[in-house]
Amino acid sequence: MQAEPLLQTSDVVKEFIGFVALFLGAGAIGFRYFALRARGTGADRAFYDDAARRAAAIGVIGVALGLLMAWTELPGLATRRHTTVGGLIASDPATMMQLGFLVLAFIGYVLAIVRAGVGWPLAAIGVVAGALRLAFLGQWSRLINPVHSLAAGFWIGTLFVLVVAGLSALLANEPRPRWGPIASDMVNNFSPLALTMGGIVVAFGLITAWRHLHVLSNLWSTPYGDALIVKLLLAATVFGLGAWNWRRQRPTLGSEEASVSIRRSSIVELTIATLVLVATAIVVSLPAPKA
Repeated sequence: MQAEPLLQTSDVVKEFIGFVALFLGAGAIGFRYFALRARGTGADRAFYDDAARRAAAIGVIGVALGLLMAWTELPGLATRRHTTVGGLIASDPATMMQLGFLVLAFIGYVLAIVRAGVGWPLAAIGVVAGALRLAFLGQWSRLINPVHSLAAGFWIGTLFVLVVAGLSALLANEPRPRWGPIASDMVNNFSPLALTMGGIVVAFGLITAWRHLHVLSNLWSTPYGDALIVKLLLAATVFGLGAWNWRRQRPTLGSEEASVSIRRSSIVELTIATLVLVATAIVVSLPAPKA
């Protein structure tokens, strides 16, 4: 009899897609409410409005992925609980809230695309409340992973939307003299969010790691620990690149050259962050060491 493999590729792919869905949904919210919080007037306001619509489109993609993942998991979950999909949704408040908040976020993003004023608040409620839905059930001890993931989504997801819907569109569509001021405005507005969410990611990540490792020696003596080390090294690289952008790149913003440079360095940071997501998907797909 063959031993069951420790890692299933399908599990890693599923976890990775789930992370991407959350990051796109949360990143659009972070971009709209932080990077674009100073909307400007005239031509600047027109750019910011268009950037918000592009962000909403990214948010729709993320929420649609989340809905697809949640829906495809329902039959298996219903089978394990010896019920039907309809019975599962009706009897399990967590599942009902997950689907309900995803639908709410999807509607909100669609309304934001057509510039309906209520769209962004609905999307924000759907994304944040959906990620933290276990709080409504009083399951506080199970909120550590969701808070960690949501904070990472607000940090890296917002950076992704900033690069795609903000900086890239700015350099492609706007006159060169406007690059510096607009890029500086968006990046400086995003920085406090990145710093705050980065701190939360570290704090809750350490709690999560300790709860799964149980003893420190499991960090270097188990497959789970080996994968976690790789993730931590990649995450440290992302933090280093983020610190470089904040301390070296951000103060130079205001010129055309600095706008191009911050976009280039942000793409490098996002590339490493994608590897962190892959490593995280592997970590959560591996069995945790026994206590």
